[in-house]
Amino acid sequence: MEHAPCISQIATLLADPKRSAMMWALMDGSARQTEELALLAGLSPSSASAHLGRLSAGGLLRIEIRGRKRFFRLAAPEVGAAIEALASATIASAPREIPAALKRTTPMTKATAAPSSLLRARFCDDHLGGTLAADLYQRLLDSGWIEQLEQRVVVTHKGSTQLAKRGVFIQALAHRNVQVACACPDWSERRPHMGGSLGAALLQLFMQSGWLSLPNDSRALQLTATGQREIHRFAKETELEMAL
Repeated sequence: MEHAPCISQIATLLADPKRSAMMWALMDGSARQTEELALLAGLSPSSASAHLGRLSAGGLLRIEIRGRKRFFRLAAPEVGAAIEALASATIASAPREIPAALKRTTPMTKATAAPSSLLRARFCDDHLGGTLAADLYQRLLDSGWIEQLEQRVVVTHKGSTQLAKRGVFIQALAHRNVQVACACPDWSERRPHMGGSLGAALLQLFMQSGWLSLPNDSRALQLTATGQREIHRFAKETELEMAL
């Protein structure tokens, strides 16, 4: 086991609630000063400085010098991915039945410590996560494009037809070595969003269409004005379609 990665040091750094609160505040890729992070975590500037020093020494934060001021940001995208994975694991290990969680239609209390931009839309592995993604998943269900069969998610004939009109072909996705569709637990919404190759294809479509963009060094996705309109009506049936 001498070559196994040592995760205990990182786990120790993130185990402190105040340090994890400051890390959450940086999850959108922003750079913040000690005073701002201290306020967000409920610490004095001196205590926050000590915690930030430990996080920086542990390789989790990067310091940027701007004149006489010091700013802190996540050291690498992998740090944000690891923190998000821990948040998802917390939900996945919660003592409740998975089917009930998947069928939830209203969100539980949100993680308020995370930046609002990260809560709205972000990368979750290779697909879209956040409020935008969870709302989309619910519309796909309501419109009959997908169905939940116990713990499986399947794309219906109607869904396959409608997605093909938008350039997403289910038959092509089925040839990849991953699930076509799955319900991925969303740590901020406490309800699922679309994962699998379909989730990745939808994110690719949204970004290629210019509906979502990715700022530098950020896991948060920026929703454009056009994207605000187009994504919110994606899989939303019109009155005419509902009457047919």
